[in-house]
Amino acid sequence: MTEQRVLAPSPLASLGDHLAAGGGRGLDAARKLGPLGIIDHVEAAGLRGRGGAGFPTGRKWRTVGENLSAVVPPTVVVNAAEGEPGTFKDRAILRANPYQVLEGALVAATAVGADRVVLALKASFTTELARVRDAILEVRAAGWTDGIDLAVVEGPSHYLYGEETALLEVVAGRQPFPRIAPPFRQGVDVVGDISTVAEVTMAGPANPTAAPPTLVNNVETLANVPGILAEGPDWYRSLGTPESPGTIVCTVTGRTRRHGVAEFAMGTPLRQVIEEVGGGTDPGERVVAVMSGVANPLLPASLLDTPVTYEAMQDAGSGLGSAGFIVFDDATDLVAVAHGVSRFLAVESCGQCTPCKQDGRTIAERLDRIRQSEADEHDLAEVEDRLTSVIVGARCYLANQHQLVVESILRLFADQVAAHVAGGVASAEVELIAPIVDLRDGRAVLDEGHFDKQADWNVGEADSGQAPADRMDQRRGDPAEA
Repeated sequence: MTEQRVLAPSPLASLGDHLAAGGGRGLDAARKLGPLGIIDHVEAAGLRGRGGAGFPTGRKWRTVGENLSAVVPPTVVVNAAEGEPGTFKDRAILRANPYQVLEGALVAATAVGADRVVLALKASFTTELARVRDAILEVRAAGWTDGIDLAVVEGPSHYLYGEETALLEVVAGRQPFPRIAPPFRQGVDVVGDISTVAEVTMAGPANPTAAPPTLVNNVETLANVPGILAEGPDWYRSLGTPESPGTIVCTVTGRTRRHGVAEFAMGTPLRQVIEEVGGGTDPGERVVAVMSGVANPLLPASLLDTPVTYEAMQDAGSGLGSAGFIVFDDATDLVAVAHGVSRFLAVESCGQCTPCKQDGRTIAERLDRIRQSEADEHDLAEVEDRLTSVIVGARCYLANQHQLVVESILRLFADQVAAHVAGGVASAEVELIAPIVDLRDGRAVLDEGHFDKQADWNVGEADSGQAPADRMDQRRGDPAEA
């Protein structure tokens, strides 16, 4: 059994429980090491961001530290806006031990000289919000904050709220529309009225009026930090692989006997993760593919022994993402899955980049016709054509996801696609691809409300035909006046 480093086996009821389990030592060590010493430790440990991209955490912290404003301290933002379909690990961590996440965030604030930590959750995460707010009161009372303000932001349900720059837009009081400029160049406090311009000036001593940078880290990333500071980089590297050290918290859902979240050493075979968490498929069925959220191409069953690391999953033609694995068996109609993914991404696109929204909608509409066996070769050709154009000018990764996931299904399950196009199989039921609302009794409860969400982000009402970015005033986050 893997050593549980960030996912406590049972919920810790109080800060006292966290301290009794060894908590607090990471923050103590950080304040003795100082900013550069902290960053050196995190870099030496090889911690990579657990939000999906796997970017080296120490390098990120150092970049923020090298681009500080001379007059305004930076902010640390904890990305707890988990909305990737198939993923529940951040909420599991916050439910079990929010103190470890707060400790990691305070270490990060010490490393970059921040005077504020903002925890950004979705307003719908009522259980996690209550735990975080209670934990903040406890750490304040214990004197942990040392002049650092702790705040909570309740954001919208939109998928893009989890994108790093869109998250900062919400923290600043606007809609979750991704920016061009990364957070180390343009943080929470944006200069000027509009924050999405490409031309921004980097903060620094020569530019003291510019907005300071912001450090954004995922919940799981920060939960790893206290252990690294308390035990040292070598301890952290004692699990995992040289390129992907440490552990990773995995979610398994889909066509498995049970659903759940568990922590594994990096490098564990994906098959083992699925078996230990999911208990295998239903009797008589077999796994045909696994999807890591809606961010990476599907991994076929022939590659289930791929180690769960960033590099191995990429070499296998997929990606690790946030380690939210949705399992499909041979009773699954993968054309319906392609449509479900396409519809989700087309709806969640903000529309700042026209091809992402319009081509995305066309792909979803044509795949729906194919799913119902009402299509012809022209519809399939249209899907293939739009998959090449949907990514044109994209400022965030959503359009690339649309292309990668759908293309992988068309390639891996070409026979199913051809059968639908030829009208040789019955219409397939709609496959709901949506975020997890909760895990109850070993089953994931998906957001069925997504069926009613329109492409303009209205719920239930008729689609206006406008993109969300055209409907909303970016500065206020309200519907734009005519």
